[in-house]
Parts: sequence; C-alpha cells; structure tokens
Amino acid sequence: MQLKMGKKKILIIATAIFSFFVCCCLGILIFYNYSLTAVSKEEEKVTFVVESGSSSADIVDSLYDNRLIRNKFVGYVYLKLHGNYVLQAGVYDLDRSMSLPEILDYMFNGKVVNDSVSITFVEGKRLVSYVKQIAENFPYTEEEILAKLSDKEYLSSLIEKYWFLTDEILNDKLYYALEGYLYPNTYQFAKDASIEEIIDKLLGATGSVLNEYRDLIRGSNYSVHEVLAMASIIELEAVNSDDRATVSQVIHKRLELGMTLGMDVTTYYAVKKDMSEALLYSDLEVNNPFNTRVVAGLPVGPICNSSVESINAVFKPSQTNFIYFYADIKTGKVYFAETHEEFLDLVKQYGS
Repeated sequence: MQLKMGKKKILIIATAIFSFFVCCCLGILIFYNYSLTAVSKEEEKVTFVVESGSSSADIVDSLYDNRLIRNKFVGYVYLKLHGNYVLQAGVYDLDRSMSLPEILDYMFNGKVVNDSVSITFVEGKRLVSYVKQIAENFPYTEEEILAKLSDKEYLSSLIEKYWFLTDEILNDKLYYALEGYLYPNTYQFAKDASIEEIIDKLLGATGSVLNEYRDLIRGSNYSVHEVLAMASIIELEAVNSDDRATVSQVIHKRLELGMTLGMDVTTYYAVKKDMSEALLYSDLEVNNPFNTRVVAGLPVGPICNSSVESINAVFKPSQTNFIYFYADIKTGKVYFAETHEEFLDLVKQYGS
C-alpha cells in the first residue's frame, strides 16, 4: 500500500513539474509572439536611419529606442533565428503600426527613401561650421538654427533627454550651448528632417561615444563638460595619438600645478578668429572666460567638436614631466619641453 502511495506521489510531482514546464514554454511563446506585433494600432510615421557599418544589434537597439518595436531582446532572437537577414543602410519611412517582421523585411529589401541627405561633419570644427552645413542642405537659415540652439526651453528639454547634458550648457558665458557636444561623423538624414531631428541624430551619436567613458568620467575630478573642453583643446593642438596623449598630460599637469593653460587655440576661440589668422598682442591679453592665457583653469566650455581619439586622450595622458609645448602649425608637429627656457628655445627654433 505504501509503495503504491509513493508511486502516486511521484506521479503527481512529475505531472506538476511537466505542467509547470509546459506553462512556462507557452508563456514564453505567447510573450515572444506578442513582442513581434506592432507597438501601435494607429498609423504613426517615423523616419528611421540605418548608418553605414551598423551591426544588427545596433539596428535593433535603435528600433527599440525609437519605439518601433516592443522588445529588443526578442529582436535579437528573431534575427538569430532568421540568419538570412542583411539589413541595408539608408533612410526609411517606417510606421509604428508595422510589426517587427514587417520592419525587418522592409530594411532587408532596402526600401530606402531616395531623397535622403548625407552630411559629413569634420572633427575639430566649431558649431557654427556645422550650422552652416545644415543650412546649405536644408531649408533653414543659419539664424533659424542658431536661434533654436539658443532657446533655453529647447536646451532644457535636451538636458532631460541626454544624461551627458547638464545645466553647464546654460551658462550665459558660452557662445553656443552645444559647442563640443555634436559628434563629428557622416550622417544620413531624411530630406525633410526638422532641426530637432538633425540635432537629435548628432547628440545620439555623442551619447553612444560617451557611454564608453561614463565610468571613467564619474571616477574623475571632471564633469562631462570639462572633459569635452579638454578634448577640444587636444583636438586642435595635436594630430596624432602620441602627441594627443602628451598634450593631455601637459593640460593635466598645469591644472594640478595651478598654472594657466596658456594655449593659443583657446584665444582664437575667445576672440572668434579663424586659426588661419594671426593673433595680435591685444588678443592674447583679452579678459575672456575662453582665453586660457588670462583665466586660470579650463576654458568655460569646449572650443570645437572633438574626435573620439581626443576624448580618449583625456583619460590616457602620457607619463612625462613636460609642462610646455610648441605646436608647429606648418607641419602639425608638436614639440615638448620641461622648462620655460627649453620652451623659448623651441619657439626660437620652430617659430615663424
């Protein structure tokens, strides 16, 4: 009798485990199929851009961030199960009423918008240069774009949206709030993209780059704003990785010693001169929060939009004792010195 009861108990437990397993599998299947469905029953057009070189995972992440799919992990699984998908770069007119399979089929077949606009923003250029490029490719004037980028309400909305933007960009001493925050790269835009959509695209790329340095920034003594200010100086003072690292070291060393940075690239920005122009003695002495020949510490903000190499150099300075350097504008070579006397010799030897 006890043996029969024991077998019956085991059968009940086994049945329960099997039923639980079946329910779990059924639940997962229901969730998976639900996640493939459209996020909305109503038509809602979305311009979606797949950048050249984007991985499938990058595309799925972006689809999720743009609220075009319900679950990015299901997206990964779906693409893994359908390995024949090759998603083509370009600009797409998608709709939130489209299911995940429909969206991926759309991009697999390359149904791109033919009148997309491609713009390459070069590193080391100022925000006004980017604004000029936007105005040349879209039906907006430079004045309209700059007005939008100066609007405190709009800037506040961006601060809420992007972790790396803080109230530091609202400082009235800045010439342009987003100087240094627009990542240089080649972008594809819809022909009718709004100013907000264009700026979002650039800020999104900046966020992707800065995410890699988030922990380093938090562990440093500097804010994102200050990191980008340092990177912008490095960008304009050096052209190769070794020189960038050593310029970074000089900046860190001078800040530690309480010295002024004394870097002409900040003076150029302070007096709003192009670096092809000559600086006057009166320029060098101007009392401006960007002019590091006069003010102590870092400039009040970035002075150009930097490459990832210059951002990286902020956190990987070389290990030297240099405090001075002279950048030869003609050759792009940077010469370093430990003493002021050595620096004067460099100026005498390589200066014009």
